[in-house]
Amino acid sequence: MQVKKTKALNILRKLNNRVRIVRGGTSASKTISILTILIDYAIRNESMVISVVTGTVPALRRGGYKDFISILKGLNRYKEIQHNKSLMRYTFTNGSYFDFFSTDDSSKLRGSRRDVLFVNEANTISGFDAYQELAIRTNDIIWLDYNPTGLFWVDKELIGQPDTDFVTLTYKDNDSLPQSIVKELLKARDKAKTSTYWKNWCRVFLDGEVGSYDGVCIPDWKEIDTIPQDARLLGYGMDFGYTDPTTIIALYKYNEAYIFDEVFYKSNTVLRDVSLFLRHNNIKENIIADQAEPKSIETLRRDGHNIYPCTKGRDSVNFGINLINQNEIYVTSKSRNLKRELQGYVWAKDKDGNTLPKPTGEHPDCIDACRYILTDTIDNSHRGEYFVY
Repeated sequence: MQVKKTKALNILRKLNNRVRIVRGGTSASKTISILTILIDYAIRNESMVISVVTGTVPALRRGGYKDFISILKGLNRYKEIQHNKSLMRYTFTNGSYFDFFSTDDSSKLRGSRRDVLFVNEANTISGFDAYQELAIRTNDIIWLDYNPTGLFWVDKELIGQPDTDFVTLTYKDNDSLPQSIVKELLKARDKAKTSTYWKNWCRVFLDGEVGSYDGVCIPDWKEIDTIPQDARLLGYGMDFGYTDPTTIIALYKYNEAYIFDEVFYKSNTVLRDVSLFLRHNNIKENIIADQAEPKSIETLRRDGHNIYPCTKGRDSVNFGINLINQNEIYVTSKSRNLKRELQGYVWAKDKDGNTLPKPTGEHPDCIDACRYILTDTIDNSHRGEYFVY
């Protein structure tokens, strides 16, 4: 492999936070660029320990491990004597070494400390707990890369956190990509005009954006950068939480469409914090909240807030989902947690793969708040008469 300087490499060299997340499509040079940076780091610094980790050994061998050896050979730096193939370890003459392993060997998660961690194909790692075990044993930099085939723990736990870089790369950032491959990739654009599958494929593997899960409960919503000036604020939905986040979603009416805007999302919060937020932001409109928290509602009402319980009936969750799907829905760009929930909220399936009328996925805190306020706004004349379409 001939290593070339690409736009992708230049972008990644400028990242400077401890955690560096690189999302991207196919042929975007994510892994190659990160490994090139890390090889340079190992050569320039003595006795560095760099761990490259993937979910399974087969994924590791066909991915980061194979690319690492190819890069070294392309740079004419590969020496057989420095390569311990049985341990999947490569040691440089200055004592720095790369260690390759998978998280399906749990003993590796709680192994010795390292200086740099590279989580290659991060979405092959089963959960955030495994990542944390690795992160707390990493002294300096953490790199992660992945194709965004769906939402997973990186989206919820890492993106947007302090001391974290996040970039998206596409094939356009890989200047060394042969035009023959570019042409093959672009053929998918034509297929996407008539195929939902290829439309989603292009979103993930060409544009580096998060794809939709199969069987998503609320598929047809659009993103909007700003709320139009003539949109009318109708009220707010609230879902209480403590360990889970407390969420507040504003609902606007714009022509015949509705706009959801995430205004509050916070875990480990108390009612005093919520009350202060409502007062500080001068929220006077009605707030429709989870009826399962009557004491919380009463406390906020005593504080002077216009908050009321939602009305739940049989199959109220499905009814609310249907109500959202029956209307033209927009979600503001800044509603990061709501967008994540919408993309991962899917219908359950039985053991034979048949779709069941029961949502599954991470707890839909924002979606619940959306259901409460939209149901109250549109269907308050038929409260309690819920059904499944």
